[in-house]
Amino acid sequence: MSTALIRNVAVEVDGDGQAVVCIHGLGGSSNNWTPVLSAFEGMKVVRPELPGSARSALASQPLSIDLYVDTLASVLGELGVSKAHVVAHSMGTIVAQHLAVKHPELVKSLALFGPLLAPPDQGRPGIQARAALSREKGIAGVQEIADVIVKAATSAETKAQRPVTLALVRESVMRQSPEGYAQSCEALAGAQAAEVEKISVPTLLVTGDEDGVGPPAAVKAMGERIAGSKVRVLSGCGHWTTFEKPAECAEELKAFYQSMQ
Repeated sequence: MSTALIRNVAVEVDGDGQAVVCIHGLGGSSNNWTPVLSAFEGMKVVRPELPGSARSALASQPLSIDLYVDTLASVLGELGVSKAHVVAHSMGTIVAQHLAVKHPELVKSLALFGPLLAPPDQGRPGIQARAALSREKGIAGVQEIADVIVKAATSAETKAQRPVTLALVRESVMRQSPEGYAQSCEALAGAQAAEVEKISVPTLLVTGDEDGVGPPAAVKAMGERIAGSKVRVLSGCGHWTTFEKPAECAEELKAFYQSMQ
């Protein structure tokens, strides 16, 4: 496994075979996918960290979904990846949908965890407030946000039985730089839905029964707009799908890829 900086984006690349590109969400990193790497056996796994997130530097212009999409397309070009399976979580699922619509030639399939089309209008001010808190209080503000996310975005089962998962979610958010996290929040707050009816590749949508960001009813409605998509709802799972239910997520991915063979 190696990590390279490509257009100021930290990218982990491992393995050979068909490419799979893994896109994390807000407050995430390449490690969102570490628990499910077994599902990608025999594939070339590309795990970028979005501009402004984790180890990647901020871009020279404000972060946005469009900027993420264009950056990922450029990174794939630099790596010589002409077509890839795309796996994404949370905000990353919005990026993946726009990538599939804008660059259909690059996308072989979509597997979206905790997916959403765009933030609901009533949720956008709260995301903007997180950006303001991150800028105002710096690392202390990011810690406050991390503690709230641990409480609000994980399932009751995770809180009761998986303390290491709680620590991992908290660490993932706390490792973000205050300005990078603030701009990432602003990118999410400004996100608009892609024209998902144009998506024609095999698509898997996985959410948790306690996921408030990608609630099952909304994910099922989303699936109805993507022809031939499959929806799976994991029991006892909140929004941090691959951290909370890694074995189940890996099995869903393995079955999804096997179905395309």
